[in-house]
Amino acid sequence: MNRNRFCFALPLLIVSIMACFINTGCGDGKAATSTPTPVVPTASPTPTPTPEPTRSYTYKVVNTYPHDIYAFTQGLLISDGEMYESTGQNGLSTLRKVELTTGKVVKKVDVPAQYFAEGLAELKGKLYQLTWQSGVGFIYERDTFKKIGEFRYSGEGWGLTTDGTDLILSDGTNQIRFIDPATFSVKRTISVFGGGLPLDQLNELEYINGEIYANIWKTNSIVKINPQSGKVTGWIDMSNILPEKDRTTQTDVLNGIAFDKEKERLFVTGKRWPKLFEIQLIEQ
Repeated sequence: MNRNRFCFALPLLIVSIMACFINTGCGDGKAATSTPTPVVPTASPTPTPTPEPTRSYTYKVVNTYPHDIYAFTQGLLISDGEMYESTGQNGLSTLRKVELTTGKVVKKVDVPAQYFAEGLAELKGKLYQLTWQSGVGFIYERDTFKKIGEFRYSGEGWGLTTDGTDLILSDGTNQIRFIDPATFSVKRTISVFGGGLPLDQLNELEYINGEIYANIWKTNSIVKINPQSGKVTGWIDMSNILPEKDRTTQTDVLNGIAFDKEKERLFVTGKRWPKLFEIQLIEQ
């Protein structure tokens, strides 16, 4: 072999052998393994939640109707165009059906004197009535007022409404419970906050177009509550709805919200108020 050619070929041979080991494993039938460069996923930014707006409302009185001045209103509702009311105080508590335009009581049952009746809800032809501190509620046939059962719950009973599936109960705290009407077990609970602070004294309730409306005891305010988050989405100022001339020493606080779904009418009253008001909300 030409020495010069040998000297030139030798480096090429060495390079080829090294390439063989690096790239092919030198004929062992396996591809050489290599450690891949790890891919670090780019973290997606956490979306900033959009805060629910808190709206302010006042009201316009559309119609005024008589209301029993002796009715200590605890629960109020309209079902199939008929008004039903639960009234409180030991020895005076009742369940009643009321003629809306006249305030006349057309059907009534007295609650046993040891019970202080509270909130009222109608679901699938049954009326559910709370008591304040007894931990027992009563179930009636709506059309006959025949008592057909009782149910139990812990704590106090204040307001009661329904979203068409669950019973929704307030107990004077900032907690609202969603209760299975078949088992009366608590399915979930929301904590109500307004302005970032717990809002308690939630009293009479009404479920209206996807929101819970609640009287705030001893105030002239009604709040709208998101039933999923518990956040207060609206404040309704009901100040001066009952004129001073219509008040007596027996007149008590605003309490009682009823919604006529068929005609989209909203009604409010109070404990021992002589009037029931149909209102429209006005956003400020």
